[in-house]
Parts: sequence; C-alpha cells; structure tokens
Amino acid sequence: MKLLKNTALLGVAVCLLSSFNIAETNVYICKGNYSKKYHYNKSCRGLSNCSTDIYKVSLAEAKELKRTLCGWED
Repeated sequence: MKLLKNTALLGVAVCLLSSFNIAETNVYICKGNYSKKYHYNKSCRGLSNCSTDIYKVSLAEAKELKRTLCGWED
C-alpha cells in the first residue's frame, strides 16, 4: 500500500513538472565577450560590469547559449 501511495505522488510530481515550460521564464544576459551568466533580476549586481546592453531573453535561450545562473542570485 505504501509503494502505491509513493507511486501516485511521483506521478503527480512528474505531471506538474512536465506542465512547467522554462521557455516562458524571461532572464537577463549581457552579451559581452566574457559573459557567461544569466540573471532573473535586471538590476542584479552581477550585471553591473556589463560592457554591452542588457538583453531580455527566455531561460531556454540563455541555457542554449551555455549560460548558468549568476552566483549572486542563488
């Protein structure tokens, strides 16, 4: 019976996760030569040294560009 409950909970979790689409989340990136991070907040201090404009892109696009989350936003 316990296994059945855990399996049902796992099914609900998978269903919820599959309905979440990361492409809908927007993040901010700097397109400078050495930029490697993305930011949820446009005023994040990790963007303070950006030498180019700051661009709003989808989270999926930022990840395609091999960007990782800024350490100030963990």
